[in-house]
Amino acid sequence: MEELVIRDADVVDGSGADSYRADVVVDGGRIVSIVKEAAAAGCQRPRARRELDAEGLVLSPGFIDMHAHSDLALLRDPDHSAKLAQGVTLEVVGQDGLSYAPVDDRTLAEVRRAITGWNGYGDDVDLDWRTVGEYLDRLDRGIAVNAAYMVPQGTVRAMAVGWEDRPATGAELDRMRRLVAEGLEQGAVGLSSGLTYTPGMYADDAELTELCRVVAVYGGYYCPHHRSYGAGALEAYAEMVELTRKAGCPLHLAHATMNFGVNEGRAPELLALLDRALDAGADITLDSYPYTPGCTTLAALLPSWAGEGGPEGILTRLADPATAERVRHDLEVTGSDGCHGVPVEWDTIEISGVTAPALADHVGRTVRESADARGEDPWTTARRLLVEDRLGTTILQHVGHEENVRAIMRHRAHTGGSDGILRGAKPHPRAYGTFPRYLGHYVREAGVLTLEECVAHLTARPAARLRLPDRGLVREGYRADLVLFDPDTVASGATFAEPRVLPAGIPYVLVDGRLAIEDGRRTDVLAGRAVRRTPV
Repeated sequence: MEELVIRDADVVDGSGADSYRADVVVDGGRIVSIVKEAAAAGCQRPRARRELDAEGLVLSPGFIDMHAHSDLALLRDPDHSAKLAQGVTLEVVGQDGLSYAPVDDRTLAEVRRAITGWNGYGDDVDLDWRTVGEYLDRLDRGIAVNAAYMVPQGTVRAMAVGWEDRPATGAELDRMRRLVAEGLEQGAVGLSSGLTYTPGMYADDAELTELCRVVAVYGGYYCPHHRSYGAGALEAYAEMVELTRKAGCPLHLAHATMNFGVNEGRAPELLALLDRALDAGADITLDSYPYTPGCTTLAALLPSWAGEGGPEGILTRLADPATAERVRHDLEVTGSDGCHGVPVEWDTIEISGVTAPALADHVGRTVRESADARGEDPWTTARRLLVEDRLGTTILQHVGHEENVRAIMRHRAHTGGSDGILRGAKPHPRAYGTFPRYLGHYVREAGVLTLEECVAHLTARPAARLRLPDRGLVREGYRADLVLFDPDTVASGATFAEPRVLPAGIPYVLVDGRLAIEDGRRTDVLAGRAVRRTPV
């Protein structure tokens, strides 16, 4: 007898088709049969050792978070309710060009410092891997949700070139090609870049094109955080479209949005650009989170020249008054490339987390508010935070536009990604609320998407981008990564004031056919594993 029958569910299967009522039988981690209500009339209904009454609930595939920063959280926090409670059953990590494999000892130390604000320093995790394959093997010991991995281009460049702003030599480019190929051979699904983060931003288009050609050979995709989401944003999007066209490589645009005052109301221009490329045969998808503010580290706003030499180089420059004044001028007057070419507005920069306990009173205030409380100018406060927190400060940037968010989420190539940073006293609520916010606010309350459309965006469409042949749909033979939610009550509990509140209306989540969330509570199941690239 099979393990579980989910009885009387309203199935929204991920395809975009209308829902239907059915009993769904799960065994051995897979969906073994689906008996629709009409077919069951007058027949004996399927039985199993356990029955779950799904009356009034929607059954859908588990949600796929196409842009996550849980690289260490998956290992640090076996509970991982921040994602599981949202119905997420697969995360794509290794994002924005900076992560922890492949590395050598030097690069690992540098990367840990550079992205402390994203993942913590990692001194509470045994970083006992160096290659992509070893990291994926570590995930295979058991994690809360499944995880796929992107080879991080910035980390690769740090290994081969260092943190210098210069073109790679021929030998260095060859080494980067080998590192990308090895990562893909070991199971990575593609290549990510952070082209407003050092050292990845030091790569020119020719270098990136060569790496994307390697990705194309292995059937992966390129996921850039491109060079600007502010001034020149459309040109930056067009650059990525053209680069991947030349490389013959699929493109997935990370946290696609149009931010800052210069881009208010301009999402239709972006979507027209993408539609022209799609109609010409390009393979393009994108992800977005359903909020207007962004989130990054305070150090990420600095100009690229200040990042040469890595984290220690930044701190050395900030310690020098003359050089720090150059940084301030780039930030406040010129508009640094780290701040997307837009002069920083300190009253839009909210401090969301610090690593040094002595700085905790800054959290929840904008940089300007913190500066006013101390009777100093905002740059003095920002500089002090950067130095005393050793670049570990995270921030929210209140620079987005609701009309852009809504327009982009309607697009035919759209998928969902939280871009969730789980560190800090007041993280962005997208880390805990992205997927229920799509279903509750944008489907039920605002009607921006139908339920069937939204589920397709969060399940089948990302599974197709990842080339996963047995995930993303409720189909017989498919993996039983499933979520049951109440369409009338599902909602994000996380707010900017209380960002770690778990969502409502998602009582059951199955990973590999096992209940990881049951009656709204986390079980002790650790059924997640690394999801490796499907060989071409």
